[in-house]
Amino acid sequence: MAGSTEGSEKTQPKSGAKTTAKQGDKPAAKSTVTQPQLGFIGMCRWAWTQLTTMRVALILLLILALASIPGSLLPQRIQDPGRVNTFLENNGAWGQFLDTIQMFDVYSSVWFSAIYLLLMISLIGCIIPRTKQHWKAMRSSPPKAPRRLSRMPGYAAFTSAQAEAETREDADEAFLDAAEARLKKSGYRINRQSDHIAAERGYLRETGNLVFHIALLMATLTMAIGSLFGYEGQRILVEGETFSNSLVSYDSFEPGSYYDADNLPDFRLKLDSFTSTFDDQAAGNQFGQPRTFDAKVTTTADGTTESHVLKVNEPVRVGGVGVYLTGNGYAPEVTVRDAKGDIVQSGPQVFIPDGGDPGYTSEGVIKVPDSAGTQMGFVGVFLPTAAQNEDGELISSFAELRNPYLVMSGYTGDLGLDSGVPQSVYSLDAENMTEMTDESGNPLVIQLAEGETQKLPNGGSVTFDGVKKYIAVDISQDPTQALMLISAILVLAGLGLSLFVPRRRVWVRIKNGDAEVAALARGEDPMVERAVDDLVKDLRDPEPDEGEHGDDDER
Repeated sequence: MAGSTEGSEKTQPKSGAKTTAKQGDKPAAKSTVTQPQLGFIGMCRWAWTQLTTMRVALILLLILALASIPGSLLPQRIQDPGRVNTFLENNGAWGQFLDTIQMFDVYSSVWFSAIYLLLMISLIGCIIPRTKQHWKAMRSSPPKAPRRLSRMPGYAAFTSAQAEAETREDADEAFLDAAEARLKKSGYRINRQSDHIAAERGYLRETGNLVFHIALLMATLTMAIGSLFGYEGQRILVEGETFSNSLVSYDSFEPGSYYDADNLPDFRLKLDSFTSTFDDQAAGNQFGQPRTFDAKVTTTADGTTESHVLKVNEPVRVGGVGVYLTGNGYAPEVTVRDAKGDIVQSGPQVFIPDGGDPGYTSEGVIKVPDSAGTQMGFVGVFLPTAAQNEDGELISSFAELRNPYLVMSGYTGDLGLDSGVPQSVYSLDAENMTEMTDESGNPLVIQLAEGETQKLPNGGSVTFDGVKKYIAVDISQDPTQALMLISAILVLAGLGLSLFVPRRRVWVRIKNGDAEVAALARGEDPMVERAVDDLVKDLRDPEPDEGEHGDDDER
C-alpha cells in the first residue's frame, strides 16, 4: 500500500503549493476574486479610447443627423417666433415641455452643440493617431515571409521551369528577379531577401479612409463657419413686386453670430411672372401632381440688369448670394370699402396652401385697420378650381386657376395691432372682435367668384377682383460654399479609395527550384486567390502573351 501511495504521489502533477493537504486537515478557504478598479484616470482613458474610435465617430454622425430632425418638423424661434408662440398656445403643457428641452431652438441648444463638439473631438482624436500609424507603415519595409506560407488564404507551390536550363543558384536568382519585376509592375513595394521576396500594396486604402474622415471633419467645420459668418432670409414675392436687399424687406432673417447686417449686398429682385403646370392626364394618385415651376425674374446689381428663370433646385445668383425657389401659391386681389364707399384695403393678399391638399386649397386673412369707425378682419379660404364633392361641400378639384372662388367670414373690433405683441400676417386674433352676421343673425358667409362684390352689414363691401401668383424665396449668403464643394469631393474620393483599393501582402519564396507564392489580404479582398493564380502563371511563363490578363487591381 505504501508503494502504491508513493507511486500515486509521484504521478501527481507538480504545483506551486509549498505544502500538501493531509487527511483530516480542514479545507482551505476559497479566495475571493475581486475586479481591478480603474479609478478616475483609468475611466478617463477608457472613455477617451472609446470616443476616438471610427465606430463611435460614425455613431455620433448618425445621432447628429437624427438630432436635426426636430429642427425641420417644429417651428424654430430664430426663423418664425410667431409660429412658435402659436404652437405654445395651442399645445399647452406639451408645448411647454418641448420648449423646456429646447425643441424650438434645436441648432443652438445645449444637447445639439454637445453632439456637434463630441463629433469633432472624436474625428480629431481618431484621425491624428491613425495618420501617424499610416505614415510609419508607408515608410517601413514589407514584413518578411513567415515560415509556413501554406497557411495563407492564397497559396500555390510549383517547380520553377528555369531550373532545367541553369544551375540551381542562378535559376533561383533569375526566378526572384522575374517575380520582383512582375510585382513592381503591379504596384507592389518590394523587400527582397536572399531566398524570398516580400511585397505589399494597397496603402491608398488607408489613405482614402483618412481622407474620407478628414474631409468629413472639414465639412463639419465648414458648416459651423458658414452658420457663423453667413445669413439666410425668406421673402414672399407677388407677381410684379420688387424686393430690395435690405433688412426691413425680409419676412424673416437669420444672420450668423458674426454676420453684420449692415454689409448686406446691394441688389434688387423683381418677380415678372410665375408659371406652374400640373398633370391633368394621369390617372390615380398622379393626377394633379406638379410638373413645372418657372419664375421669370429680373435682377439688378452693380448697375447691371439681367433676366433669369428661377426653378426648383436651380437657384439664381445675384450680388454674391443665392436665391432659391422654395414655395408658391395664390394671392387673391380683394378690395374692401367702408360704409362711406371709400377704399380702405385693396391689393393681393397672400393665402397659404394646405400642404396636404393637391387642389391647392389655401387659407389666409385680410386685416383692415383703417376702416371708418372700427377695424375689420376677414378669414378666408381660396379654391383655385371650385367644385362640390358628394356631400355638397366646396372643395378645390385641381390646383390650376380654372374656377377661382373665395369664401370668407368677417369680424369687426380691435385687431390688436397696437398692443405691441407681434402677430403673424397669416392669422387673425379674433378674441376682441365680433363676428359679422347677416340679416337673420347667422354668421355672415362671403362667397365670391372672380369679379363679384358682396355687401357687408355695416354698409361696406368686399370685391374679388382677380388672382395673382406668388413665390417664396430663400435668400442666403454662405462664404464657405467652395470649401464645402471641395469637402464633398474629397469625401467621395476618400470613400471610393477605401472601398475599392485592396490592401494585400504577397510573398514569393524559392529554394532549389521549388517555388511558393502566398498572399494575405488585409480586410475584404475576394480576389486574393486569383491574384496568386495570375502571379503563378506569369512566373511559370516568363513571357506571357500581352493582354492575356491585366493587373488584378483592375479586376
